[in-house]
Amino acid sequence: MLSKNLLRPDVAEDETMEDLQLQGLRLIQKKKAFRFGMDSVLLADFAGIRPDDTVTDLGCGNGILPILLKGRNKGKLFFAVEIMPEAAKLAERNMILNGLEKDVIVITADASDVGRYIASCSVDAVVCNPPYGPPEASLTSPNKEKARARSQQADTLDRFFAGAFTILKGKGKIFLVYPAPQMLSVMKKLQEHHLEPKRFRLVYPCENKAANLVLIEAVKDAKPTLHPLPPLIVYNPDGSLTKELKSVYHIEEQTGF
Repeated sequence: MLSKNLLRPDVAEDETMEDLQLQGLRLIQKKKAFRFGMDSVLLADFAGIRPDDTVTDLGCGNGILPILLKGRNKGKLFFAVEIMPEAAKLAERNMILNGLEKDVIVITADASDVGRYIASCSVDAVVCNPPYGPPEASLTSPNKEKARARSQQADTLDRFFAGAFTILKGKGKIFLVYPAPQMLSVMKKLQEHHLEPKRFRLVYPCENKAANLVLIEAVKDAKPTLHPLPPLIVYNPDGSLTKELKSVYHIEEQTGF
């Protein structure tokens, strides 16, 4: 059951609490740690997850994806896997805050070790918003938690995709968001782990700019056939959100405009 309680919980001085504008859901975030952005919202909207599916979020951070998916009636039981203990504890607090502690099981572990905690071939879908930045990036954050959330190691994708393959059922699906310029490399990496890309959608900031994100759906042990979807454009020429982005954020439902 989603929480409708609007009482303010205990929030530390180094934290903020966000109203997600969806089913009364809220999220506690650390001010100086990794904070969720539009990519998580787009991924939750893109993911083709059924109401009764069992879902695993690899690298769940503060737990934003399971919360957004539950708010959209996508998925019944969730495993939220996070390697950073502090982030995992925050994810647990966010589940309690929203009354989802019985629906979302938080596991502190590396993505490659999920087979120790989740039965093999038992999950219908995996969602994944993996770190984007290369480890040698010059602007890596001095905050260790934020740096780890943003910067991948040489084997990050291998660990995520190997874990996904282990726990996914036959023909189970993985949904992820990634930088558009690296679309080819991430698709090849999925194929190496027998996760065949089937659908993708490019996200453009506006019509006259290059795509900056790609949303990908891959299927375990599927035959290679790739289906491009219509582009998703974030902003109109005047800087306002496009009608589709308002729909993704449920803005028209909230305001009536």
